[in-house]
Amino acid sequence: MSRLLDELRTPEKLSRLVLAPSFKKGEFDSHTVDCPFLFRHEGRCYMTYVGWDTVGYQTGLASSADLVHWTKEGMILGRGPKGSPTEFNAALTCILRDNELHGPGTLKKVNGRFAGTYHAYPNEGLESGPAAIGICTSDDLRHWDVAPPVLHAQDGTEWEHGGLYKSWLMEHDGTYYLFYNAKNQPGWPWIEQTGVATSRDLRRWERHPGNPVIKVGPRGAFDDTFVSDPCVLRHRGAWVMFFFTNSSDGHARDSVAFSDDLLHWTKSSEILIDVGPPGSIDAVHAHKPGIIAKDGRLYHFYCAASRPADPRQGEIEYGETRGIALAVGGGAGKGTG
Repeated sequence: MSRLLDELRTPEKLSRLVLAPSFKKGEFDSHTVDCPFLFRHEGRCYMTYVGWDTVGYQTGLASSADLVHWTKEGMILGRGPKGSPTEFNAALTCILRDNELHGPGTLKKVNGRFAGTYHAYPNEGLESGPAAIGICTSDDLRHWDVAPPVLHAQDGTEWEHGGLYKSWLMEHDGTYYLFYNAKNQPGWPWIEQTGVATSRDLRRWERHPGNPVIKVGPRGAFDDTFVSDPCVLRHRGAWVMFFFTNSSDGHARDSVAFSDDLLHWTKSSEILIDVGPPGSIDAVHAHKPGIIAKDGRLYHFYCAASRPADPRQGEIEYGETRGIALAVGGGAGKGTG
């Protein structure tokens, strides 16, 4: 495990956000930018991200030639019609891609289409009500057809009755895995833990009876409140789950766990991305991992949160600055044997 951890560390933090909110009234990402997912397509690097405009979440796309400088390409999944599951929120958080940590990061198709996973909260506002998780599909990555949710909080066991959160979709040996975090009750204080459901066809899903597969740590540990937002990839014959923790100190950080079979996981107790000092872009939170490799180096994208000196930011007023940041590794080996 120590060798794996050495190859997963990304100590070189950029001091600026690589993707920020627009701070413009009426735009889907006016207030926050969140939840990076990285992939490659037709020779370019792309990132899906989730924007918030005080009504709810919607999903955008950005592109880059070097993984450091990013250009927004607009919204790709907006809110649905009145009465639909996505009436207030449409947060696409993962698209089916190759599984290797140092792989190309290219997307897979199912029946000739790209397949992604989304979650949607039922009410207006910031994560208001118990979210459900569903599958969406696309021909061009810019227009998505949204199927009804496949996982609901009320259908699970006690650990997820408060609502579902961000999910990760992957395929291995003909089985689809949907990793997701959930909370045990709707009101604070709650705890968030991570579970998994499996499917052979992306329509009928079965929750793993051993859920949650990643549990919070003991009181006082850096992961005693949340273990959330899984990102699962394969490296040197092991499955690696990047996830974020939250502790009773109120700060979120990225960590990692390992598995041989995708169902039984061992947490590392390692903080991969920690919060920064006062005044830095990630002084409050450094969390929600999005991972891709280039030339043997890991690029660990994450959501950075800080408190602005002045809540007036552009055309809006908001007491937090939340965008996408980047930390880079030193050039670990690519072995996957």
